[in-house]
Amino acid sequence: MFTGIIETLAEVVSTKKEGGNLLITIQTPLAGELKIDQSVAHNGVCLTVTGIQGNTYETVAVAETLQKTNLGQLAPTQFVNLERAMVFNGRIDGHLVQGHVDSVGECISVKEQDGSWLYRFRYPKEFAALIVDKGSICMNGISLTVFDVSNDEFSVAIIPYTYEHTNVSKIKTGHLVNLEFDILGKYVARQLAVRN
Repeated sequence: MFTGIIETLAEVVSTKKEGGNLLITIQTPLAGELKIDQSVAHNGVCLTVTGIQGNTYETVAVAETLQKTNLGQLAPTQFVNLERAMVFNGRIDGHLVQGHVDSVGECISVKEQDGSWLYRFRYPKEFAALIVDKGSICMNGISLTVFDVSNDEFSVAIIPYTYEHTNVSKIKTGHLVNLEFDILGKYVARQLAVRN
């Protein structure tokens, strides 16, 4: 379980196809604090640490993950947002995030607004019931508040700190991002579906 508050940006050192899977090597000062079998969110995708060496670690994205996220597009020198699993003895500064990406969304516009940035994304209509104005969404692992929501688009405002300390600054029109919709909305939608 995660909160959507990014700890650090980390550089992709290498990627290697292994059958239908992708072995990803990441360089970060956090590597020394990780343990094998630990869960880490990479652009919002929960992956298991499979090896550690110095300031790098390895993780594997399986075919299912590659089909539903943007991790298959990773290449050396790109940066990913990292968050270690939360501990349940502190504040939850974002919202409850599972690290189980529901879909990708496409950036359709980026506008600078005198010190902040306005991003607009398109998402698959089948998820429309899971997103509400002023609700939470996890975008590339970042807990954000959505507004101006339609059945297939939403907007987010990015403050300077988030812009400077995550990979959101690299997102341009046409780029794909990982989306995880709020778990509470998923439970409500499921209950309503079961009752009908």
